[in-house]
Amino acid sequence: MHHRLLAAGVADAPAPSTITAILRRHGLLAPAPAPRDFRRFEHPAPNAVWQMDFMGHRPLDHGRVHPWTLLDDHSRFALGLRACANEQHATVKDQLTAAFRRYGLPQAILSDNGSPWATAGRGGLTALEAWLLRLGVAPWHGACAHPQTQGKVERFHGTLAAEVFAHRHLATLGAAQVQFDAFRRCYNLERPHEALAYAVPASRYQPSPRSFPETVPPVVYGPDEVVRTVSRHGSISWRTRRYFISRGLVGEPVALRPTRETAIWAVVYCHRQVATIDLDHPDEV
Repeated sequence: MHHRLLAAGVADAPAPSTITAILRRHGLLAPAPAPRDFRRFEHPAPNAVWQMDFMGHRPLDHGRVHPWTLLDDHSRFALGLRACANEQHATVKDQLTAAFRRYGLPQAILSDNGSPWATAGRGGLTALEAWLLRLGVAPWHGACAHPQTQGKVERFHGTLAAEVFAHRHLATLGAAQVQFDAFRRCYNLERPHEALAYAVPASRYQPSPRSFPETVPPVVYGPDEVVRTVSRHGSISWRTRRYFISRGLVGEPVALRPTRETAIWAVVYCHRQVATIDLDHPDEV
């Protein structure tokens, strides 16, 4: 608040300690978090990495809202804050498409290991990850049970909870979106950020030079590579056997590439290895 008043031209703005005391006296400050050791890290330029997450659903008068958030790692600029009705693949893809059209493509997107952007066990890539790879965006995931990997978006959620959900009644998805839009404008354009030397996120952000292609580029491999199409069961057929690859790659072509070990073959989608086949110990479907 002190830095915001100075930026607005208030020369005799109260000291930060005075403002803190006033807010605490009126019950407008959340309890201070316990001190802990940490190392602040940010990527060196906008659009190197975006952080994406769902905040966790909250009740409305009828139904629930699932706040979807998208944050630029370098600038903390909130690229997206949407009141969603669910957390499904189509919903996330629509929101990302809108963000890509407006801000261009990042190099990578970091998210947790939840659905719909990640899958556990034998599922392989998700359809959302496959789409991102075709766009040239690397899907990254934080370590399991370590939400601090996505610390910036988690901190954003804490601020959103304190300033929107703690003090406002949200009846519908539309009403929630109105409040989200107002919060996002303030967060990006008005609120000084301590980690940015009290600059606002918008001052550190600029759109990506990589524009969003309305037609997704085809997957292209070398003319001499072994290419197979993933079946509806997520598997491929090769050398009289079937091998499970990924349920998110159904209908997509993958390339099989030899490794230094004669019996081991790498299965690649776009530029990412998605599976390994061991001819001496086949794990067949």
